[in-house]
Amino acid sequence: MTDAIAALRRTALFGNLEDAPLEALASRAVERRLARGELLFSAGEEARGLYVVVSGSLKAYRMSIDGREQIIHVEREGATIAEVPAFDDGPTPANVSAETDSVVLFIDKRDVRRLCLDHPGIAIAALKVLASRLRRCSDLVATLSLQDVSQRLARFLLSEATARGVRSGARISFYLPLTKEQIAMRIGSVREVVSRAFSKLQNEGLMAVDGHKVTILDETQMKDYAGQ
Repeated sequence: MTDAIAALRRTALFGNLEDAPLEALASRAVERRLARGELLFSAGEEARGLYVVVSGSLKAYRMSIDGREQIIHVEREGATIAEVPAFDDGPTPANVSAETDSVVLFIDKRDVRRLCLDHPGIAIAALKVLASRLRRCSDLVATLSLQDVSQRLARFLLSEATARGVRSGARISFYLPLTKEQIAMRIGSVREVVSRAFSKLQNEGLMAVDGHKVTILDETQMKDYAGQ
């Protein structure tokens, strides 16, 4: 059974709550377990509340007219999902499904709003979470519209390296479990083009690939290439 209190403590939204209101919120949280690929909700659905990611990985995405999937963001342990519709009463803005086997907690939006009224710090934390989400969406729009696929790939790899890489001088190495098709969904492209982008970055001496191990050979040069 999930330790709901510990899971809520890990979030930016509820992490600073005092014990009593946190325990009360945890007692009303509803656990849901998702298998890999299982849909949590679809874009356009009525939003009854938000979700806390306890474990696993979930992706928010939209489908293009030609059937391609564009990932908007990926959330892992300690993150919250569907904050926007929980506050604005609108429908869910994207599809969300599990990238891996995952566990989430559902929090009714009435409980969230009540907490905001009783504990103003929650409202400030919510604003920070929503502002961060807005920045990420703005960066995604700029990246898709202004950069070519090789630059987008470089930017994505730098992000993964920052999150999980091991440094050795100017080099950063990390394990990348995603397939080319999954990476394409992250950066708004297709598998064949992403494969060519990988080759281009390797040919230009910016990175090396050995199976699922990726090494950025010079972080500064890669950042310059990615426009960061």
